[in-house]
Amino acid sequence: MEQFNDLRQLAQELKNRLMKKKIILLYAYNGVGKTRLSVEFKNLGKIEGQSDTLYFNAFTEDLFSWDNDLDRDSDRVLKMNLYSTFLSGAKEYALEDKIRRFWSRFSDIDFRIDYDEGSISFSRDLIPKEEGDPQGEIEEAPNQGTIDNIKISRGEETIFIWCFFLAIVQLVLDGDEGYSWVKYIYIDDPISSLDDNNAVAVAVLLAEIFRDESVKVVISTHHSLFYNALWNVFKDSVKKREDLGTLHLKKDGEECYSITYTRDTPRFLHVAMLEELWKRSESGELYTYHFAMLRNVLERAASFHGYSNIEECFKNEDISNESNLYNRMINILTHGNYSLYEPIEMLDDNKELFKQILTAFTKNYKFNPEIFASSEA
Repeated sequence: MEQFNDLRQLAQELKNRLMKKKIILLYAYNGVGKTRLSVEFKNLGKIEGQSDTLYFNAFTEDLFSWDNDLDRDSDRVLKMNLYSTFLSGAKEYALEDKIRRFWSRFSDIDFRIDYDEGSISFSRDLIPKEEGDPQGEIEEAPNQGTIDNIKISRGEETIFIWCFFLAIVQLVLDGDEGYSWVKYIYIDDPISSLDDNNAVAVAVLLAEIFRDESVKVVISTHHSLFYNALWNVFKDSVKKREDLGTLHLKKDGEECYSITYTRDTPRFLHVAMLEELWKRSESGELYTYHFAMLRNVLERAASFHGYSNIEECFKNEDISNESNLYNRMINILTHGNYSLYEPIEMLDDNKELFKQILTAFTKNYKFNPEIFASSEA
């Protein structure tokens, strides 16, 4: 484990590691500072206003917004902020074909970019109907036309923006002179709002894109399935295993961060979370978002053991009378108006409740005791 006083120090460490590594995969819980880390990494390479890093994060997604045509409710388009440096060259490169190369993997919806208006409209051709006759022959009916001005779903929007970014990445990898400044590509959580199937598809696509390329890449995520999918596809795509680095980022206190190298295979993340929660419980440094992490661990255990209720995972003779109450408290503390990842310290009674639930859970399921022994050390 290595510790850092701030995110800038950590960003510099990532750059140092990329002198020997080709790709770094970084796992961190929500709220630790992954997005801010990507910005610090980008800022390190800024010289006279020019960066050496092309990055994708939450700010990238904010460059796109919907105009839902509230007056007529018919002409719905996705607007682009053409004043941003990320999109400033979009018209010059006419990116439609490059975007379609990726977009077609995820959707059959077509799109059209109006560079003058800075807008994107979506449409779909209706599939011709097929009708069978008594002899079993198939006759194709006339084309049913096109549905225009489609308001795509939040997941589809995320994928489209992601494909827009990948089209620009392709220009980098093709050696386009306009992107010769890019030495690093930093990708932070590209799969928000996506289902598990698309999350795995994105991981496979990334391994294909960055296979045998000279550009250095950092990919960070809080999504455990995506992280493990990335590991499995990249370990087979890189030429040498030492080209791939896998790190687990934690936040220790207000402005202290640590990274742990996960060696050859990524650690089961529910175990890593459990170790973190136990350490926090013992030290008393518990914040409201730790209840969300605890619920995550309990839900994984309940699913694995076939229970429909997380209560079954911590119910035992020690707290048999209170288990239903504890279950309700977990629901209250992880839903409603409680923010999951704001660094607000728990009240003392909630800290005690947290510790009782965690203790009961670890008593029911025999995890390696050395995990907790090392946490107490």
